[in-house]
This record gives sequence, C-alpha cells and structure tokens, in this order.
Amino acid sequence: MAKLLLTLTLWFFSALAFSQTNTPNAVANYDCSRQCLYQALDRYLQGLLAKDPTQIAWAENVKFTENNVPLRIGDGLWGTITGMGDYDLRVADVAAGQVGFFGVVEEPHFSSLYALRLKVDNGRIAEVETVVLRTETEPKSIIWPEPVLEHKPLFYDILPEERRRPKDRLISIADGYFDTLQLNDGALFTEFHEDCNRVENGTKTTNNAAVEFTAVGALGCEEQFRQGNYRYDDRLRARRFPLVDEERGLVLASGFIDHSGQLDKYTLSDGTLVNSPIRYPHTFYLLELFKIDDGKIRQIEAVFVTVPYGMGSPWLPPTLPGRL
Repeated sequence: MAKLLLTLTLWFFSALAFSQTNTPNAVANYDCSRQCLYQALDRYLQGLLAKDPTQIAWAENVKFTENNVPLRIGDGLWGTITGMGDYDLRVADVAAGQVGFFGVVEEPHFSSLYALRLKVDNGRIAEVETVVLRTETEPKSIIWPEPVLEHKPLFYDILPEERRRPKDRLISIADGYFDTLQLNDGALFTEFHEDCNRVENGTKTTNNAAVEFTAVGALGCEEQFRQGNYRYDDRLRARRFPLVDEERGLVLASGFIDHSGQLDKYTLSDGTLVNSPIRYPHTFYLLELFKIDDGKIRQIEAVFVTVPYGMGSPWLPPTLPGRL
C-alpha cells in the first residue's frame, strides 16, 4: 500500500511539472521589476506594430479600450497601424504592475499622438488603455499647432530622498491640479514648481506666446491658473491614478474634462475680458503624466481626445444620471 501511495505521489508531481512546462497559459507567479514592465511594454508595441496579437502573452481576462471605447484585441489601431515614431516617454509602477507610454503611431493617411497604459499580471497583460489623437478627426473648436515632441529626461530623474513624497501625497497633489483646473477662478489647490511646464497634445501650452487659443499662453503654470483662464472647464470627473512612481515623483492620471459650452465671455483676474474658445457641449478624455518634485508639479505631459459630452468610463462602475 505504501509503495502504491509513493507511486501515485510521484506520478502526480511529474504530471504537474509537465503541465506547467507544456501549457502555454501557465506562468509562474513573480514580481515584475521596472525592466520587466518595460519589456512587457516593448513586446506589446512590437505585437501592435506587427498587427499580430498572438505575439503577446495575455491574461485570461483582458480589458482593452481605445479612446474610451471597449474593443476586442486586434480591433481599432491594431488593424490600421503602419509605423511608429521615435518619441518614447515611459513610466512604471512596480508595486501596481502598471506601465505607461507616450509616443506616436502612423496610420495610412496621418500620424497620431498615442498614450498607453498597461497592467501586467504574472507576466501577462491584463489591461490596455489607449488614447489615439487623430487630429484630422478632432472637432476644430481649438486649432492645435503641429506637435513638437522633445525628449524629456526630467521624467526619468531619480529624486533625492528629501524631495520625494509618498504615494498618497503624490496622488493628492495631482488631484489638486484637477481641482485647480475645474471652474478655474484663480484659486490654487496644489503647488507648482517655478520651472513648471505643460505639454498638451504635443504643444507646449505654458511659457509659449505662440499658443493662440489661450489668453495666457506666455505665462507659467501657476500664473496661468492664478489668472483664472480655464473657467470653461466645468468638471474634472472620473479621476483615476493607476500608476505612481515615488522614486521619480511621477503620477499617471486618467479622467474627463466636461465642457458645457455655456460660458461666452469671462474676465481674468487681471481684468482682461476674454472669449471662451469652447461653445458647445463636449468632453475631453485624457491620460496625463505629472512630474512632482519636492511636493510641487514641475512637468506635465497630456494626450486627450474629444468624446461625447458626459461619456462614462468603462474602467469605473457606471454612475447614475445626475450624479457626476
């Protein structure tokens, strides 16, 4: 009897070892380092460029959205991509198994800014959130200049211990930026570094007098908000902060900016009367990266697209009508 039990035990463990080495979906449970997350990102981008989802290790249940719409893997950009630009801004959160990317993708008739968030679970991709800014299809309420994509080593700088902040504080600072932007009237709910700059959809929208669609483009981050220029941003809702890198002071955020389009003229805090550039209801859906140094926002990178006004997030539980 003892010999039979020993034989059965040996057979069971041999079969288990065989199944683990020969079953494609069997993956050891391990922590994914920063390099591991970057490698997962590279494999995803390579598979996307090849239009071949089979090159990628997928989790059993995968969630994929493009411009806030749930799609099947292989649909959307997967079917139209023809190339990628050399802009490459990436960020990783080892504890959360999240990696983010800002770059450029090519399609048959134009190139587009591209933002991506992946969640990696046991070495397999479980979540894919993408924003593809196809400027030719965007409404023309705001005319964006041609993108100027400069590599930003600042996002990779490791902060000294005394200038770092814990995860919850970093999220609070980024959330305070959204509070400041919402119905912006000159009040600040976060802090800005004196060298703060912001790049939105490839355009530097601070310290840049060439920006024509805002009355305060030549000003820095804090000065713009103290002027109350962004009064037309009615709501900053469905905010999420899925990725935080404490060592580098980075927060990747997602959310929606609702514009009711009702505001016509308004007065800046210096008395200047300006016209709102937005005059119809619509919503911006965004992925936005913050560099926070010593508790102050120093650099911002955002890619956003226009979606239907009040559109909900497939990444959050649905909200009831009237409860924004």
